[in-house]
Amino acid sequence: MSVKRAGVLGVVCCGMVLCCYPAAEGSLKPLAPRKVVDLGGSWDIEEGGGETPPARYGHTVVVPGLVDLAKPAFAEVGKPSPRRQAFWYRRTFRLDGPIADVGVLKIHKAKYGTKVWLNGRVVGQHVPCFTPGYFDVRDALKGNGQENELVVRVGAHRDLLPQDLPTGWDFEKYLYLPGIYDAVELILTGAPSIRNVQVVPDIEADQARIVAEIDCGPKAAEVIISGKVTAAGSSQPVGEAQATLKPQGTGPQKVDFVIPVPDCRLWSPEDPFLYELRLSSGTDAVRVRFGMRSFRFDPQSRRAMLNGKPYYLRGSNVTLYRFFEDAERGDLPWRPEWVRRLHGQFKTMHWNSLRYCIGFPPEFWYDIADEEGFLIQDEFPIWLLGGPNSDCPEWPVAEKIVPQYTAWMRERWNHACVVIWDAQNESQTPETGKALRAVRELDLSHRPWENGWAEPQAPTDCVEAHPYLFIRDWFGGKPFRLSELATTSGKPGLQDAQRKLDVPIVINEYAWLWLTRDGNPTCLTDKVYASLLGPNSTVDQRRMAYARGLAALTEFWRAHRECAGVLHFCGLGYSRPGDKPRPEGGATSDHWLDVKRLEFEPLFAQYVGEAFSPVGLMLDFWAEEVPAGASQPVKVYVVNDLGEPWQGDVRLKLLGDDGGKLLGSQATKVAAWGREILSFDVKLPGAAGGYTLVAELQNSRGQTVRSLRDFAVRP
Repeated sequence: MSVKRAGVLGVVCCGMVLCCYPAAEGSLKPLAPRKVVDLGGSWDIEEGGGETPPARYGHTVVVPGLVDLAKPAFAEVGKPSPRRQAFWYRRTFRLDGPIADVGVLKIHKAKYGTKVWLNGRVVGQHVPCFTPGYFDVRDALKGNGQENELVVRVGAHRDLLPQDLPTGWDFEKYLYLPGIYDAVELILTGAPSIRNVQVVPDIEADQARIVAEIDCGPKAAEVIISGKVTAAGSSQPVGEAQATLKPQGTGPQKVDFVIPVPDCRLWSPEDPFLYELRLSSGTDAVRVRFGMRSFRFDPQSRRAMLNGKPYYLRGSNVTLYRFFEDAERGDLPWRPEWVRRLHGQFKTMHWNSLRYCIGFPPEFWYDIADEEGFLIQDEFPIWLLGGPNSDCPEWPVAEKIVPQYTAWMRERWNHACVVIWDAQNESQTPETGKALRAVRELDLSHRPWENGWAEPQAPTDCVEAHPYLFIRDWFGGKPFRLSELATTSGKPGLQDAQRKLDVPIVINEYAWLWLTRDGNPTCLTDKVYASLLGPNSTVDQRRMAYARGLAALTEFWRAHRECAGVLHFCGLGYSRPGDKPRPEGGATSDHWLDVKRLEFEPLFAQYVGEAFSPVGLMLDFWAEEVPAGASQPVKVYVVNDLGEPWQGDVRLKLLGDDGGKLLGSQATKVAAWGREILSFDVKLPGAAGGYTLVAELQNSRGQTVRSLRDFAVRP
């Protein structure tokens, strides 16, 4: 459908009421007297026009999910099609007893543009695709056991939305799958009701600041707000306080007070300890989980600071909206046990950080990240590259972005895991900077922002770097070789706009060595592997080259300590054949052999897992060939990401056809968050052939960590 037809789907509506801790999978239930009705499960669904509901429904689909899960299946889902403008969802439900004073329908996320009818009455529209839609349904509800009919229309494709609104355009996507892809809940409560809560941890004062928005209604003269903090899962309070609110005027009123959290236990990826706030107005009550933690970037040291101490980010990316196109996806993203195991597998790689890249997963993913212990760089789905003159068909403007940034922050600012607001990906646009300046003070925890390829907006923000060194092969330039790392700066290059403020750098993409899950090159790496291995390389050769090359690059960027974090790309994406150009041809991929069972490709898990070890090393030896019998010094960088010193032996070995030989060993001590550079005098072999130089140590967990370099001796 043409962008010109965007008017079919209406205009943006502002949210009304926030259920601070919904009764979704992985969450606690709300406190009485609030009642949250989960409207997930099987819905009727049908395709049709944009204005009139269908006369009959011939399909069913599970909510939350996507339309391609419908049974029987629809044709041409995710592509512009003359078959439809919209998909229509329908379900019925009953409520016991009379209707509460407040009734709000919350659709956590749906694509592309939402309009809602309840019992034949239009109750609202919500065009944004990545933030919750709230609909005041109180006057349309039927109680006392009567049947309610709920109808939700969603646009069939992103082309139906206005060009100046974020729609999730992605240069690698070829399907834009519509659907209600997050929870649907009916929130029933009395008045005054709690609209939003922001918990602001203060770890130095052992207290939590509570800022709550209360919808007092027309009758309340005074509202007593009581708060109690417990450890999550416990009923024993660790701190309590009250505040009195005297409403003035109409609309929501704010109450601001503190609750002591004595001797607070700090949240971190190593100890993801959570507290729970129980907040009550007498007629409404909610539970809000939070972590006592602080996070910022230090402009002087250029390091992340977690709970007041340096902290190096090591991790990966999750591109869930690309995974939506994966042939193996099914209902995996909505299975809490699969999502928890996914994050558990990420932990085996020594990752403490993730970028939820170019899009937000369902909300329960953030609950799991809180519980499993990950620092999340939460990236709003805007990717434009060079701007309106690129191949991108959307061009969001600040006035359309601001309401969505606001709703995004309000939805997620109590999650301990969310530490960076990421305004966009790889986009040279002034609009996201304007928008984030307008909203950043709403977050009272003052999280840093990252603004893609555009100008950073504060000295305490960070920038992303994407040093894709092997990209030269794809562009037909001189092929890149790891030997060039001997003369490559450890500080990655940035876009011109990013250099306008000298802020910390987070590498959250690098390498350009992707293989599909079956070990074949993607459409972006076919030339790379032809250059590295020749035209007839095998799957095993390519997987070994990928694992060892990615490990070496990981070691390089970590060892030089120029960046606050190193996050590889990517931990979860799609896998599809690369024998066509993008977007249909697979351009990137992840590292799963079996994504349903969450089995990593073993060479990746072995070599890249070692490269991300908190106590790690880099063998600073990059020569592809050396003369026979040469003597030379060899440096070994040892890094310690831990908050306590590490000491142990660093050994240098030579492996060849005749076995292994120890070249030297040095007892080493590395300070907390420190680095040491060791030097070994090495006499290289006199016999021609292929060899491997290995530096190794045992990390703090007793695991062997190695850095390996292959080279040839020439006569």
